[in-house]
Amino acid sequence: METKKQKIGNWFKTSISARMLVVGFIFLILLIPLSFVKDLIRERETRQAEVIQEINEKWGNEVVLYGPIVKVPYKTYTEEKIFDEQTKTFTKNYKEVLNHAYFLPKKLDIKSKVNTKQLERGIYETVVYSADITMNGKFPEFNFSTADIPEKDIVWDKATLLLQTSNLKGIRNEIQITMNQQEYTLKPKFDESYMSTLESGFLKGLFAKDKNPAFSFNVLINGSESLRFVPVGGETSVSMHSDWHSPSFNGNYLPNDETKKISDNGFEAYWTVLETNRQFGQQFFNNLPNLNKFAFGTSLIIPIDDYQKTERTSKYGILIIGLTLLVFLLIQIISKIAIHPFQYFMIGLALVMFYTLLISISEHQNFLLAYVIAGVSVVGLITAYSKTILKNKKFPLLVFGSLTALYAFIFVIIQLENYALLVGSIGLFIILAIVMFTSKKIDWGNQ
Repeated sequence: METKKQKIGNWFKTSISARMLVVGFIFLILLIPLSFVKDLIRERETRQAEVIQEINEKWGNEVVLYGPIVKVPYKTYTEEKIFDEQTKTFTKNYKEVLNHAYFLPKKLDIKSKVNTKQLERGIYETVVYSADITMNGKFPEFNFSTADIPEKDIVWDKATLLLQTSNLKGIRNEIQITMNQQEYTLKPKFDESYMSTLESGFLKGLFAKDKNPAFSFNVLINGSESLRFVPVGGETSVSMHSDWHSPSFNGNYLPNDETKKISDNGFEAYWTVLETNRQFGQQFFNNLPNLNKFAFGTSLIIPIDDYQKTERTSKYGILIIGLTLLVFLLIQIISKIAIHPFQYFMIGLALVMFYTLLISISEHQNFLLAYVIAGVSVVGLITAYSKTILKNKKFPLLVFGSLTALYAFIFVIIQLENYALLVGSIGLFIILAIVMFTSKKIDWGNQ
């Protein structure tokens, strides 16, 4: 029995296959704390999103804005048949129903100036803005002939102006629209939908004979995340000036490339959208459809934050742990130096600690400095530890060089966007080639 145990013990000490199995088992065990670290990163990122959302809600959420729209009531009639019991016949009765027509501007010119600032709460920050928006334009002739509605059924004295926005709370001024040399104040209507409606009082002196009545108004509004407009004009022109350096243009329409300018001091963008570029016309009868999907504008984004970078770095944790353990295994096999499984495990835990150091330091410093501090700490610790177990100068230098190259390689990859896959694939191919040719020195006959 003792001889059999002794043989098994010697096999574990001398067999290459046994060492590979042990190191492979340790590698699988280390995936558990690595997954805990990934959960921690996601938890901190979720907390950041919650704090940012809370700040944005108090300041003002994203802004979608469109209008003005002229709303004109008109009468229609429905026929009702009433049965007369005495005569046993039906009599016709006509019931009056009030519907509404909606007319969009013929020309709409929007000028917006967006001033941003970053708000902080603890270690978290978000970007918010205050926008000064001026709208000018003209309406077309109000034509009901397309719906075959007679002039006598149009209720001109009940016509109003509408403006729709996603962010009532952010409005900082009383909105007054000047039209036909009259001023109309817009008041909110109760509505539980995403888009809130502001409506004026009854328009004075509006008739079908009015051709191209002009309008103008100004909106001061606080918002966050994005500022977008719906091109309700037959010809819609939008200009946006901001001091924010990292805009993301989105929606159905992009700004003109020839006039777009982006610099460290801010950006300028200009849009021109024609009626022929849209999938809706200039007038609607009975109801006003939801036009949100046609909105376009700018998102004011903070470039990739440290949590996203840390999460991307952690995805390469398996690669770093696996290659580092492989380096120590090759050193053990080639040099015949004994490395205990516990020592492998300690080295693996040190590699996992890199990510907790990275996320904790990056919450208080920029990502580059946090990466350098965490990397130097872990590489220095493992190099010093390897000197005590390998008892040779060249092997600790090999460990130091390998880890430094690995962490530098990972840092380069996470900074890249378009070429990350290409650079990563080439790097892994080179690493595989090095391992393949290094393994030629191993006597694989010792199973």
